[in-house]
Amino acid sequence: MKKGLLLIFCVALVVGLMGCAPAEDGKLVVGATANPHAEILEVVKPMLEEAGIELEIKEFTDYPLLNPALNDGEIDANFFQHIPYLEEYNEKNNTDLVWTVLVHNEPMGVYSNSYTNIEDLPDGATVGIPNDTTNGGRALMILERAGLIRLEEGAGLTATDREIEDNPKNLRIQMMDAAILPRSLEDLDACVINSNYAIEAGLNPVLDSIFMEPKDSPFGNVLVVRANDKDREAIKKLGEALQSAEVREFLEDTYQGSCVPAF
Repeated sequence: MKKGLLLIFCVALVVGLMGCAPAEDGKLVVGATANPHAEILEVVKPMLEEAGIELEIKEFTDYPLLNPALNDGEIDANFFQHIPYLEEYNEKNNTDLVWTVLVHNEPMGVYSNSYTNIEDLPDGATVGIPNDTTNGGRALMILERAGLIRLEEGAGLTATDREIEDNPKNLRIQMMDAAILPRSLEDLDACVINSNYAIEAGLNPVLDSIFMEPKDSPFGNVLVVRANDKDREAIKKLGEALQSAEVREFLEDTYQGSCVPAF
């Protein structure tokens, strides 16, 4: 019996030590949505290679899966989200994911296949917005800034359509998965779309949106890691590369205002 208990203790000790062992810094697996995040990571890949770090970019089409993948240890970092989204995820899921560097801003836009001016949206128009809490509230704040609605005082980033205080055009707000909003332009009068999904759908946020969030919005996209990995040398090298002159030039030349440096 004692030998059995001793064996169990030794196995538990080994497993515990393995769990506490530092990750290899010769390789990083980073999860990201395709555009622009994966494209930005491709820019820094050669820089990390010169520093002796192999960067594997794992693309996700469904961004709600990225934080669980990071928290579960499937990836070393992710790159897709802004700080309010991260904070809300941590609060709801009792996780401790942290951001390391601020990289770029993606101004959110309102798009329509039927109208070229946001003021032309008719009475009773149906407007699609993302169905996750922070991006849904952000979309409503954009509609408020465009003069289409007025939210209750203090509604903030987690606002929902229930907190619309004034809706003179009787807009019908339809919440849906952010990834399908570009396709929904065929059926809805307008949609408020995250720039990464707009770009993937061939939309130019600067030229094609009928209203655009200010470029200095507080929704900068960040590199996110598990708290105990924040000081890993490879993570620091990745952060430095993401805030490099090469990335700044790439953002400015490639996206022409639809993705702007935030550093």
